[in-house]
Amino acid sequence: KGGAEKADKVLRQEKKFLIGLPDYYYHSRNLAKFMLEAPHNRGDGYPIRFLYFDSLEDRDFQEKVDGVALRRKIRLRCYGPDSDFALLEVKQKEADLQKKRSLRLSREAAVRLTQGDYGVLLSLQEPLAQECCAVMNIHGYQPRSVVEYGRRAFIARENKIRVTFDHHITGMESCVDIFDGALPQYPDTSLVVLEVK
Repeated sequence: KGGAEKADKVLRQEKKFLIGLPDYYYHSRNLAKFMLEAPHNRGDGYPIRFLYFDSLEDRDFQEKVDGVALRRKIRLRCYGPDSDFALLEVKQKEADLQKKRSLRLSREAAVRLTQGDYGVLLSLQEPLAQECCAVMNIHGYQPRSVVEYGRRAFIARENKIRVTFDHHITGMESCVDIFDGALPQYPDTSLVVLEVK
C-alpha cells in the first residue's frame, strides 16, 4: 500500500523509573537469570532512534510538562541508520493507560517525513496515516528532535510483561535525519530509564 503495512495497536500500563548505569548492569544481570531476553538483544541490547514531531509552540511537549491527562505524541522510530523501514507511531496518554498505534513505512516514505513532506501519508490507505497527516498539517507540526539509546529488553515467561532498560541516551535538535550514519548528538547521560509494561 504505497510503502506502508497494516497499523498495529497496543493498550497497556507503563511504569518508568530513573536509575544509574551501575544499577542497570546489576539488575540486568539478575533479570537474565529468570526472564527471557528479547529476540533482538545483542549484548547490551539493540539501538533505537526516534524522531519527534511537534507544533511550532511545542504543544505536545508542553502538554506532557503540564501533565495533561489526555495527550499525544507523534514520532518516527527506526533501529539505526541502516534500517530499511521506520515505524510511524502515535502514543496517547489516557489516564493510567498508554495507547500506542504504529504503522510500518518504507525507508523512502520515512525520509520524506523527516523532510517535512507529510503528503506521502495521503497515498496510504491506513486510517492512522490519514489521521497523522491531518493533525500534523492542521497544527503545523515539524520534525523537532532526535533521541537515540540502547535498549535491553526482558520478557516474563508467565505473562509476557516486558522490562526494558534504555541506556546511553543521546539527543539532538539541529539534524533530524534518523538515517544519518554520522548524526552528531549530545553526550550520553549516565541515567537509565527502567520501564515495566
